[in-house]
Amino acid sequence: MSVTEVFLLLGGVGLFLYGMTIMSSGLRDACGDNLQTILEHATKNKFVAVLVGLGMTMLIQSSSATDVMVIGFVNSGMMNLAQAIGVIMGANIGTTITAQITAFNLSAFTPLLLFLGAAMFLFVKKRFWKHIGSIILGFGMLFQGISIMKEAIAPLAESPVFVDFLSALSNPALAFLFGIAFTALLQSSSSATVIFQAFAIQGLLSYDMAVYLIIGAAIGSVTPNLLASLTTNRNGKRSAILNLLFNVIRAGIIIVLINVFPGILTLIQSLSPNDIGRQIANTHTIFAIIAVVIELFFTKQIIALSYRIIPLKPEETKTQEDRSLVYMTDITRVPTILMLRQAQLEIARMGRIAADNLQASIDCFFHFDADLADEIRERGETVAILDQAITERMIALRRFDLSKNHMKRISMMTIATTDIGRLSDHAINITEYSEQLQSKKTHLSEAAISELKEMTSNTIEAVHLALDIFVTEDYAQIDRLEELESQVDDLQKMLIDSHVDRLMRSECDPLSGVIFSDIVTDLERCSDHAINIAYALKERDNQYFTT
Repeated sequence: MSVTEVFLLLGGVGLFLYGMTIMSSGLRDACGDNLQTILEHATKNKFVAVLVGLGMTMLIQSSSATDVMVIGFVNSGMMNLAQAIGVIMGANIGTTITAQITAFNLSAFTPLLLFLGAAMFLFVKKRFWKHIGSIILGFGMLFQGISIMKEAIAPLAESPVFVDFLSALSNPALAFLFGIAFTALLQSSSSATVIFQAFAIQGLLSYDMAVYLIIGAAIGSVTPNLLASLTTNRNGKRSAILNLLFNVIRAGIIIVLINVFPGILTLIQSLSPNDIGRQIANTHTIFAIIAVVIELFFTKQIIALSYRIIPLKPEETKTQEDRSLVYMTDITRVPTILMLRQAQLEIARMGRIAADNLQASIDCFFHFDADLADEIRERGETVAILDQAITERMIALRRFDLSKNHMKRISMMTIATTDIGRLSDHAINITEYSEQLQSKKTHLSEAAISELKEMTSNTIEAVHLALDIFVTEDYAQIDRLEELESQVDDLQKMLIDSHVDRLMRSECDPLSGVIFSDIVTDLERCSDHAINIAYALKERDNQYFTT
């Protein structure tokens, strides 16, 4: 094989991979946020989750992209592992569609696809049609890359070195391992399978050899997901492990089946006689379907195995408990007055978690701790998850035949939920201020710290008092809360004035001064939200709201 042919082969592979990327990006952009919304709301029904994963991956032509989104949702707590494994299984079927498409010989139409795609992408102004153009352009590049590869590898049939290499792969174990390694390098099982198709069509690869390459490719395709999980929490890592376990078990099942029942391969070949490219594509799809059909009934055991590999820590158990509804578990079988009380207690519980997060962020600000900063963000996600779950239940309450007063109470509690969510947002802000001080290696003056400690103390007391008033509806303490809120307002003005004086005397670093002003503003807004929470269930005559 000459140097020119090597370059031609590499160019064909590069054009094919780039075409896949362009096509996938165009499909994602054309669909907008709908894909993530669908994935986010994947139901607890594992069969529906499989269909969601299958449909999404067929659309974007990338199981890795689907799986990375799954990891992100599991990492944030918006999806549990039982939902994730169904989507992952569906994605493994969806990714086989690429090989089905490339099994068609569309090389004659490739120039037309390239022209149409480029024209739409470059000259059409509407964003949606530009995305459609990039999809067509990606298809054209993909098929042109395959054509180039076929042209480049044709002379390999006469190369003794390459023939010897392929002879070594006639050993099923070596072919299996090569499939894993090659796909891990490409980070795409569909891309690897298409390349195997190209070699088989040129007569360089037998069908039996391709079978084991495909089996190995399924395991190698997990590489990008494992890499993506390195920066996630333990649950995010478990979702990547689920994908690995599914494909390892899949490989075991398929290897046993084709050795015990060799007629399976004969049957697959008979579906497309004399068309090895289609036979490989069908094998890829059928193997994925068989694995999903079998493993779908053992999802609990696979999930349990992922927990054996990455054991559950005590703090994870607490996080899971915090993110689950405690009081609003069943709103359909209780009297109206009781369901409203359950909602009130659930919101108050969310408020306590947000208040604890605010306190932790203040502790982190005065005594920075990177681990504590991570815990604050995770607790912030907990508040966000509870906010969404409670809001959904509150919306469900509106479907019941409720009185006008009860509907009004639901609306007021929904507003309180929003204020509690804002408390958690401010906690995240304060944590980020502490990280900025650390990264810039600057600090606040002792005078500034002393002033802030008084303000933070009043703010935290106001938040806890507001939650007490919200849950007990004992407004005898409202005067004390308003006094605290007034003190925080006065402190905000006083602290800003003192800060300006320190800046004028060059006693304060400008950057830390900006952070000082920001945290003072956040604390003042927290006290305003505390007032809103306390007054949420009281008549609104004397009530004011702050966002």
